[in-house]
Amino acid sequence: MDAETFKREYLPFHRKLYFIAYQLLENEPDAEDLVQEAYLKLWDKRDGLVAINNPEAFSVTLVKNMCFDILRSGKYVLSKQAVELTMLADTTETDNLEAKDEVRQVRQLISCLPEQQQKIITLKDVRGCSYEEIERLTGLSSINIRVLLSRARKKIREQFNKLNNYESGRN
Repeated sequence: MDAETFKREYLPFHRKLYFIAYQLLENEPDAEDLVQEAYLKLWDKRDGLVAINNPEAFSVTLVKNMCFDILRSGKYVLSKQAVELTMLADTTETDNLEAKDEVRQVRQLISCLPEQQQKIITLKDVRGCSYEEIERLTGLSSINIRVLLSRARKKIREQFNKLNNYESGRN
């Protein structure tokens, strides 16, 4: 299979493949990496792809299996590190008050971080900026951004858990 045929038959599924990977891995960079890796596997096996009747189904199955392999491996831990600052509309009033208190606590913890970490976590998790936008705004490399973001999230998670475990111990 030549490059033009490959592009025509397999690249149109990129968004769908990314969406599937993101849903399973719950991590934007890992989903992007996995889809790229899937395309590399497909390209390496391009001569055998001629026999595939449904390229979309084949690609989806490949991505799902790659995700499941990663999730089953002991090396991959789902990192639900993103600090959620939005509330669900259908929460009860008590839940809503607790959620608002938690948001206040997280915002307070963010304000205690070093300045660069504050800026990075605010841009990424509060304002929803992409890594590329953060690079342009801060002048930092994507590696530096990821390290600062990881450290900030870890610190917030530790402090939040410490604060809430302490408070729950008082009741």
